[in-house]
Amino acid sequence: MKRSFILAAAVLVLSSVALAQNPDLERLEKSPRHHEWVAVKAGARTVHSFLVYPEVKGKATAIVVIHENRGLTDWVRSMADQLAEAGYIAIAPDLLSGSGPNGGKTSDFPDGDAAREAIYALPPDQVTADLNAVADHVAKLPASNGKVVVGGFCWGGSQSFRLATNRPSLAAAFVFYGTGPEVKDDIARIKCPVYGFYGGSDNRVNATIPKSEGLMKETGKRYEPVIYEGAGHGFMRAGEAPNASEANKRAREEAWKRWMDLLKKV
Repeated sequence: MKRSFILAAAVLVLSSVALAQNPDLERLEKSPRHHEWVAVKAGARTVHSFLVYPEVKGKATAIVVIHENRGLTDWVRSMADQLAEAGYIAIAPDLLSGSGPNGGKTSDFPDGDAAREAIYALPPDQVTADLNAVADHVAKLPASNGKVVVGGFCWGGSQSFRLATNRPSLAAAFVFYGTGPEVKDDIARIKCPVYGFYGGSDNRVNATIPKSEGLMKETGKRYEPVIYEGAGHGFMRAGEAPNASEANKRAREEAWKRWMDLLKKV
């Protein structure tokens, strides 16, 4: 009995230490909101997706949350929980579903570098089909009001911009430090407003903004990019870290407020 008690106590201590070292996982563990994994069918494929419901009285707008170039991480799931806390249904698809070892997903890769390599090998049409299937799924939920927006980060930011060219019913696209489509005919298909969020010290991405602005203006589309001075690439994630720089922390706070204000107008 004593040995079992000591073992249980040790497991509890180790679990507490693990949570303390991973604030994203700690948030998820402590969240009062309903989380579930759903298997969304996209043709012959199954897209494993993390779904979070808000605690609200009425039907809610849904947000498709597109992960960074290392797949569906704890931080992305934490972001989905934060969006649900703000009153929105959030679904974060694992676009690496089926691409991991033995047909697995993000969590089955040995490390983030391996996941990143697999991300850039994904067929673009497959990504579009997966995202459309996920958007269709969440739009039809009984708790949804039918409106669907998309928000993505890094690689996911680019995919958010791209989804706007492939889904006419999208209500809005929120692009966090992602590049835009470069073909005018693709841009011409966009029906919703596109809002950009960029770090001032991220010229690799920011150098592409003028072209996106030009194409969006030329085709009569609404595009509103905002650059947060001093912030780097990935500031939404980096700005939450315990050791976040003041610039990233400030950018994260300002971008979040802007995002929430824009969502209220959808």
